[in-house]
Amino acid sequence: MSLPPFDRTDQTQFTEAPNSTWAYCQPLDSTPAGRAWLEGEEQGWQVINTAEYDRMMLYKLMISGIVPRPIGFVSTISEGGVENLAPFSWFNMVTSWPPLVSFCCSNGPARIKDTTNNVKNSKGFTVNIISEPFVENANVTSIDSPPGFDEWSISGLTKAPSVHVKASRVKESAFSMECELFQAIDIIHPTTGECTSTLILAHVKYIHVRNDMLTERGTVDPIKFKPVARLGDISYARLGDIFRIPRPVWATEESNIQTATQRL
Repeated sequence: MSLPPFDRTDQTQFTEAPNSTWAYCQPLDSTPAGRAWLEGEEQGWQVINTAEYDRMMLYKLMISGIVPRPIGFVSTISEGGVENLAPFSWFNMVTSWPPLVSFCCSNGPARIKDTTNNVKNSKGFTVNIISEPFVENANVTSIDSPPGFDEWSISGLTKAPSVHVKASRVKESAFSMECELFQAIDIIHPTTGECTSTLILAHVKYIHVRNDMLTERGTVDPIKFKPVARLGDISYARLGDIFRIPRPVWATEESNIQTATQRL
């Protein structure tokens, strides 16, 4: 299949929300886009019993439906000093106080991944965020290399020293976190008893963020940051248009909500 070239122009922009005039209790079918979305339901549903579904098909279905997923680019080091670098899209922020992030390492049929072993043994590692300019560099580190292989050697990326942990951070990443192991939770399948994966809770000790990425408010500018996300199969995604929707506050919206619900 022939694909068009990657569009390197800066297309991301802030826009209005999809339905900027939405009001309390307004149903989805009140807009043309909403009605078009609901028409798809006429083709019916599949209801899948995960206990009976093929394991690989379940994996493919879930990673295609739970999207977009942020990517944690994890740098670790073994007790013997061998460094490891790998991307994980089962990754997210947990809480800001204490500052915790999480990622999950799936276990292969024959062995535990180097990342899991390194995190459990050394307790210190870095989690870096991937941006568009080096996504190919990051992707190559997902290779199914033999144990003990240093993915840095094929990535073309640069090791930068950390201030708190032994593991390097990725110099090309504009946002990197030095982490300590907070908790490692082995996921045991309730039927087979197999340890299928390990959930890592990481305590963020230090954050490295490039000055040119920060707004006047001290937050990361998503347009400059150019983060990438994972979709299903081997697909990645970039940011498209960005829209902002204020979070309603009960103290100021209570009367409007009561008026809207009384009309139902």
